[in-house]
Amino acid sequence: MGSRSIARTEARREAAAEGQATQLTVAEQARLWARVGLLLLAVIGHVPMHYLWRLLRLPSPWPRWFLGNAAWIAGARVVKVGTPLKRDVFYTSNHLSWIDILALGGASGTAFVAKAEIGTAPVVGWLAGLNRTVYVKRENRLGVADQINQLRDALADNWAITIFPEGTTTDGQSLLPFKTPMLRVLEPPPPGVMVQPVMLDYGKVAEEIGWIGQETGLNNARRVLARKGSFALRVHFLEPFFPADFPGRKAIAAESRKRIEAALVAALGRELRPFRFAEEAIGYKVPAPAP
Repeated sequence: MGSRSIARTEARREAAAEGQATQLTVAEQARLWARVGLLLLAVIGHVPMHYLWRLLRLPSPWPRWFLGNAAWIAGARVVKVGTPLKRDVFYTSNHLSWIDILALGGASGTAFVAKAEIGTAPVVGWLAGLNRTVYVKRENRLGVADQINQLRDALADNWAITIFPEGTTTDGQSLLPFKTPMLRVLEPPPPGVMVQPVMLDYGKVAEEIGWIGQETGLNNARRVLARKGSFALRVHFLEPFFPADFPGRKAIAAESRKRIEAALVAALGRELRPFRFAEEAIGYKVPAPAP
């Protein structure tokens, strides 16, 4: 990629982070719609088979296969580094993009904890439900106990659950403090359950792919699906640990973050930098009143 092309990509990314809609070229629109078409074909090919497996009361691999194929269609070439635990595991991961869910789900078959709004989103909510997503209302502090019980029941039913403790997406160069409410499910930890930190490394395209600032989810999806070529996404499954060895959700969060930070620093080859959008929720900035 030439210097002029790099400068253009950076300018568009900055504009998107400020909430401006990205204007796509004809070639980019063609790539966008080609990938959307392939994603629709993947839905048509995978979902009926999932329901057939359910009808036959068989464990269905189809949601995992769909997520992995969807990540590939979106341009991600997922490489697993390390060994994911297959069951009785609570993954904690850094978070950059909606592609994280495709990559992690395809690589491990994990279910996810997601905002309740995702469950009501057209198509996306339906697909998330097929993968046993656990929905929570982060702003409903009075209902945290009920949500913890819901998550504990889900952990008992599912082999693996993933949370993104940062609570938002970043740029692959930063790591926010880990929020701890959803880790209450590990106070005390269910028998046999381990915590496995996961570090997602998008390499040189991390900042381009990252969903940050005031960019809407739709615009980020358009940008990513319209980009040329593919990109490597290394999913590092780090050394798991017994949560009982780090009693309390704050200690579990601190240990998870320490391991993810060390792996991210090693991948970047330098120290992390502060995240400049840490105080603003993605895509929800209220426009300033007109003068």
